[in-house]
Amino acid sequence: SFATAAGALGGGFMVKNIQAAGHTTLFAYKSIIGLYAVSGLMLLFCFVRLSKAVEPSVVVSEVKKIFGLHKSKKIIVKLSSLFALDAFAGGFVIQSMIAYWFHLRYGADTMTIGTLFFFANILAGVSALLAVPLSKRFGLVNTMVFTHLPSNVLLILVPFMPTLPLAIALLLARFAISQMDVPTRQAYTLSVVAPDERSAASGVTAIARSIGAALSPSIAGLLIGIPGFITAPFVVAGALKITYDLLLFREFKSVKPN
Repeated sequence: SFATAAGALGGGFMVKNIQAAGHTTLFAYKSIIGLYAVSGLMLLFCFVRLSKAVEPSVVVSEVKKIFGLHKSKKIIVKLSSLFALDAFAGGFVIQSMIAYWFHLRYGADTMTIGTLFFFANILAGVSALLAVPLSKRFGLVNTMVFTHLPSNVLLILVPFMPTLPLAIALLLARFAISQMDVPTRQAYTLSVVAPDERSAASGVTAIARSIGAALSPSIAGLLIGIPGFITAPFVVAGALKITYDLLLFREFKSVKPN
C-alpha cells in the first residue's frame, strides 16, 4: 500500500510536469505506462532469481485432490463465491474508475488525483496493520465484517457530496477502514484449510476474485456514460459489498479458524 501510494503521487507529479514542459497529455500518459512496463520487467528479473530455498516444507497428503483441494473443497467454494461477489462490487470502483469519476464530477486534475490516492493508500496500509490487534481481540470474521460495513456506507455517500474537498474527505475515511478485511481475509482462508491445501486455497479464491473483478468495470463505464447515472457505480458497489458482508457473517461466524 505504501509503495502504491508513492506510485500514485509520483504518477500524478510526472504527468503534471511532462505537460508543463510542453508535451501533450497523451505523451505524458504514454510515458507513465512505459515506466510501468519497465517496472514489470524489473520485477520479473527479481522473481527469476529466487532460489528453491523460499519454498516451505509441507507434509503432502496422498488423498484425492481437485485443484489441489481435498477435505476443504466445500468451504473454499463458499468463500470463493463470496469473494467473487466482493470483487465484482469492487470492480465498479477500481482506482482508475474513481480517478476518472473525480475528473468528470469535480474537474480534478492529475496532480490532485495522484495526491488523493497517495493519502488513500497510506491510510489503507496503516489500516492493514491495525487489523492485527483488532482480529486478535474480536476474531477474524468479526474484524472483516464490522470494519467493512461502515466503509461501504461511506462509499455510497461519496458521490452525493456537493464539493470536491468533502468527497475526498469521505473517500479517505473509507480507505482508512476498508482494507482491514484484506489481511484478515487471507489469514482466515489459510486457517480453515489443511496445510497442504494453502497454496490451492489461495489460488482458487484469487481466481474467483479476478473473474468477479473482470466483469464490473465495463458496466461501471456504461453507467458513468449515461446522464443521471454518474453516481450509480458507487451506490451499486456499496450495496453489493454490504450484501457480501452480511452473507459472510451469516455463513462463517461459527466457523472457527485453526
